[in-house]
Amino acid sequence: MDDIAKKHPAEQSWDRVMASVRHAMLQRTVHPARVVVLLPYVQLIPVARRAWARLASTLGVGACFMPRFETSMNWTRSLRGFVPTGDDLRMDPARDLLTAASLLQRSGLDAGRAALAATLMESAWSISRVAAAVPPEQRSAWGAERAMALAAYGEGPALELEAWLGQTALAWAANSAYRSDCLFSAQADLLVLMQGLHVEPLHQTLHTLWGDRALLMALEPAGEPGLLALQQALDMEDEAERAAACVLNHLSSGRSPVALVAQDRLVTRRIRALLGDAGVAVRDETGWTLSTTRAAASVMGLLRAAAWDAPTDVVLDWAKNAPALDAGSLAQLETSLRRRGVREWRQLALVDGTDGDDRTTQRIAEMREGLRAARPLALWLEALRLALQASGQWPLLLGDAAGQAVVDALHLHRDTGDDFSGFTQRIGQSVFVGWVGQVLEAGNFQPPHPEHAQVLILPLSQLLGRDVGAVVLPGCDEQRLSASPELPGLWTPAQRLLLGLPSRDQVAAELRAAWRYALVSPYIDVLWRASEGGERLMPSTFVQELLQGGIAHAPDARILRALHPRPCNMPQPSAADLPLAQLSPSAYEDLRLCPYRFFALRQLGLQESDELDTGLGKRDFGNWLHVLLRHFHETLAVAQTPDMEARALLLDGAAATATEALGLAENEFLPFAASWPRVRTAYLSWLAQHEAGGASFVHAEASKQLRLGAVLLTGRIDRIDRLADGTTLVIDYKTEARSKTTERIKHATEDTQLAFYAALLEDDTLAAQYVNIGETEATRAYPQKQIVALRDQLVQGVQDDMARIAEGAALPAIGEGLACDYCAARGLCRKDFWDALSEVAPMAADV
Repeated sequence: MDDIAKKHPAEQSWDRVMASVRHAMLQRTVHPARVVVLLPYVQLIPVARRAWARLASTLGVGACFMPRFETSMNWTRSLRGFVPTGDDLRMDPARDLLTAASLLQRSGLDAGRAALAATLMESAWSISRVAAAVPPEQRSAWGAERAMALAAYGEGPALELEAWLGQTALAWAANSAYRSDCLFSAQADLLVLMQGLHVEPLHQTLHTLWGDRALLMALEPAGEPGLLALQQALDMEDEAERAAACVLNHLSSGRSPVALVAQDRLVTRRIRALLGDAGVAVRDETGWTLSTTRAAASVMGLLRAAAWDAPTDVVLDWAKNAPALDAGSLAQLETSLRRRGVREWRQLALVDGTDGDDRTTQRIAEMREGLRAARPLALWLEALRLALQASGQWPLLLGDAAGQAVVDALHLHRDTGDDFSGFTQRIGQSVFVGWVGQVLEAGNFQPPHPEHAQVLILPLSQLLGRDVGAVVLPGCDEQRLSASPELPGLWTPAQRLLLGLPSRDQVAAELRAAWRYALVSPYIDVLWRASEGGERLMPSTFVQELLQGGIAHAPDARILRALHPRPCNMPQPSAADLPLAQLSPSAYEDLRLCPYRFFALRQLGLQESDELDTGLGKRDFGNWLHVLLRHFHETLAVAQTPDMEARALLLDGAAATATEALGLAENEFLPFAASWPRVRTAYLSWLAQHEAGGASFVHAEASKQLRLGAVLLTGRIDRIDRLADGTTLVIDYKTEARSKTTERIKHATEDTQLAFYAALLEDDTLAAQYVNIGETEATRAYPQKQIVALRDQLVQGVQDDMARIAEGAALPAIGEGLACDYCAARGLCRKDFWDALSEVAPMAADV
């Protein structure tokens, strides 16, 4: 008895069950080779075999015959092959989605079949276990009877579509053949049906049909509650680190394997990553959605890049992951496209002078073109396979476990293409891409199992019968471990009762039984998070019961290690060997604001990649205004019309020309277009007053330069006018807030832009002003007085600064305020680490 008491609770349960099985065999004088034991899930097969071997050893029998330990699926495969036909449910998303769409089309819902096919398939799958438990010759009549009951029950006009989907799903499931149908004619002298936490409908039917030759048994939890540790984490990351530390502690204590319950897949994947960093061998028995794998993302990336309106970022993202494309040429092409702001790939043909290898763009075009035209599904799969091969992605898929799963799920092998030969309807690209996405979303990927796993990732219900050294159960909060879980599918409680599906109370009872079984493990760690997304979370009802029972919180299992602060000093590079041949106004402004920014962005030439797939902003509005005002004033200089209505028409024409030239989409530009009438009226009013004072337009977007020693000053002046007294007027347009323009004028010696433009002109008599063009306020000019003196100061400053840089002066990162808030070099100067030095924590947790 002492030996039995020291056994794992699972071993005790198995020993009792095996003894009962042997007793039943002796009573019926049945040979073990003629006994089949059906287990709830396949992972219990080796556990059951070990339990029978233990029984044989305790009886002193030694090597002896063993019953066949099978699951219903394994037994089905060993009996005879199953070949589905017609509209049979196949439990294969690729085929069942097509069949669902076909059923919808035949029912007159052709327009909505793409959206409803997945729902219909899931509904049919949810009742397939119940339908498969009905003998084949009775199944159709069973379906008709249940359909009449559902129709009589009714749900009212508000749920008419749901009721129709339910009836269709029931008819589909009830008129299908299943792999398990051969079990109704299988032969054995004794059939032992091992029940798990969930009552399997097929087992109940077999028990009834086989009569005395069938025996129902259950693995009942045995033993007292184990050593329980409760831990409350702050958030998901804290919970993952704590759980990983619990697993490592159990392994270091020799408790292997450790069962990690996948209550929350997101935190479970994070825990797995932490364990992988620690070199722990993990066996994942639950897997994850196939669509979340890198291989699935690679295939979907190709399909999305082939769309006629694919954004440039999408095409580039796929192309970077296509080994067949030259990386160097692709980098040049990306730089060119980002510089020109080509947001959609179809605009590439309109861009002149695009850098990069023409062969690269041509190969991309060929691959995209091959995935455009409508065709039957079998031809779509062939085209996708050819495109994957041409891009170099195909060998990567075949060499990866997840990639192979994607290929199998989509039937991309050449010998599986005939599976869809019966679907001859031509479908477009968007429909095909939607089908691929749904197949990958419905698929499940389980990574290869290591030979000797230290950690088993499994669902809570599959702890039953597993002899593990310890259990770590994260995700025990009120959302992820609800005592009354939500039921999947569109079935109402009354419909579930009619169809024989488990009710909410039954599912809740099964969950509580699984929880009770977990608690009899020798060691169990229960973890939950106290908050998520800023909202407080309560522990699960199950955990609250434990807390009310007086079980205290366990200490944090993570080991603390000391962190020694390493001061990060302000960088002060010297770049005498990196002289600039040209200096623009913006480059010199960088030097004045922050020498380190000038060093990084101008001397080193480092530039951040511009985003392409973004909405239009204030900067786009400003660029648009610059282009249209140039076109307007050059046209007005020829037309010479003072009429305000004529000028308004000219300005509208210039706006349309600017919109077309910049390739701006009308729908995205709508907010700015809505304010354009106010902007137009305000600008024309200011222009009339400006010309009434004697000013006249001379030039727009004038490119100027000035040699200043070893450096060439260059710039593009928005506009040059001539005043009544012949003075040259430098104008710079601004679309910023008026307060910012006012600050520029107020701190004239700190503002370099107008002074820099003035330096590019040879005139000794100059005037300069900013013209602020707002969306809501009137257009207004802000003159910069004493511009000649400011120009002379700037020229002297440029000469002094360039000389000091040439002599090796330090270029420290001394920017402050807005200069640092919007700086592309902030990650290089590591300013955030200077500010955080005083807040470095002396201790940190280590998993």
